[in-house]
Amino acid sequence: MSSLSHNFDKRKNLIDKALNDFVRVVFPEELYRAARHLIEAGGKRLRPSILLLGAQMVQPDIAIDAILPAAVSVELIHNFTLIHDDIMDADATRRSIETVHTKWGVSEGILAGDVLYAKAFEVLSYTRKEPEDVIKCLRLLSKACSHICEGQWLDITFENNKNVSEADYLDMVQKKTAVLYAASLAMGGILGAGTEDEVNALWDFGIAMGIGFQIRDDVLDLITPYEVLGKDRASDLIEGKMTLIMIHALKQGIMLGPSKLTAEDEIDQAIEALQKAGSIEYAMEKARELLQVGKARLSVIADSEVKSELLTLADYMISRVY
Repeated sequence: MSSLSHNFDKRKNLIDKALNDFVRVVFPEELYRAARHLIEAGGKRLRPSILLLGAQMVQPDIAIDAILPAAVSVELIHNFTLIHDDIMDADATRRSIETVHTKWGVSEGILAGDVLYAKAFEVLSYTRKEPEDVIKCLRLLSKACSHICEGQWLDITFENNKNVSEADYLDMVQKKTAVLYAASLAMGGILGAGTEDEVNALWDFGIAMGIGFQIRDDVLDLITPYEVLGKDRASDLIEGKMTLIMIHALKQGIMLGPSKLTAEDEIDQAIEALQKAGSIEYAMEKARELLQVGKARLSVIADSEVKSELLTLADYMISRVY
């Protein structure tokens, strides 16, 4: 794991520097300070990192500098979604700091997110690879953004809807969360001149990884304190979101809703009920199963140190503690 951390830190440093180069504070300054707010607060840079990994898996000697703009573009899209998601959920904190709309205002937050969205496609165009491959990535990222919006729409409509099925949840999560992981890996495969089979395998693995990541996120929302998670605990429960955990709990006859969760001790009791029903472990087992299927898809790509690093990273993503 120490080797993974070392390599990951090296990629993260490259991405952070590129983010600073491509997203500068210009006039009007407050707009760009707002746009950079969450970027400067940190983040794991998972999506841009796996784009680089995907490229290196199919072309080990690829020039990283040439594809860094593509990696930055997916991180900008990710931060755009965070800003708008916080507005829709009325969340006051993220990464242990004020959310953009809390600090600057809702209208200003919308504009800050929009700037990142627009900037992402500008930055992507600076990728120094074959023009037709850059265009393929542009189309792929555009479609991914449409799917993210579809997933967010479904997530909103699922709130307090007790008829959401497991298949409904998985479809929503694939669109809202997993598709950007899949697009990142597939874009890496395209820029690394991978075969169609290799690019498709990277996409499928990204979907499995992304769904697993979101399921783990749902679990962490329940079990991790604010001091570690950087945002309010049990926000999904309080907002009445239909996660895989809640869908399983409903099948066990456990009825929970926002009206019943008004104090810390009530939240603790609700989480204890979910644990006793096996709903949290059920969700985690589903994440592990999906990831195993995703790993099998990568058999079309030759084994390598980079491939091992991606697999280890995927395991970390469904076992992380924050």
